[in-house]
Amino acid sequence: HVQLVESGGGSVQAGGSLRLSCAVSGLTFDDSDMAWYRQPLGNACELVSTINSEGVTWYSESVKGRFTISRDNAKNKLFLQMNSLKTEDTGVYYCAADAPPRYWWGQGTQVTVS
Repeated sequence: HVQLVESGGGSVQAGGSLRLSCAVSGLTFDDSDMAWYRQPLGNACELVSTINSEGVTWYSESVKGRFTISRDNAKNKLFLQMNSLKTEDTGVYYCAADAPPRYWWGQGTQVTVS
């Protein structure tokens, strides 16, 4: 039974920081490429950042230099450190795992920047 459970969302003022966590169980985390997506209210889901099984990272231009993705393979956890938050960062943030035979999703955590 695969589970991805996000935490760490909340409300923060512009310029502030939040750290999202994603606890993963039921799959081989070490071998899985991981990602963070977000979905602003009324808009499409967008890819924010990825980290592969070797630790190579990618960021969307909108968050590059402000967000940092990381993983702790010993604890089966994925993180997203978000600094210098902007109002346009508001949305539901989802953790995702690319673990064949399918892509797995968490339930999401709300981030509100005002």
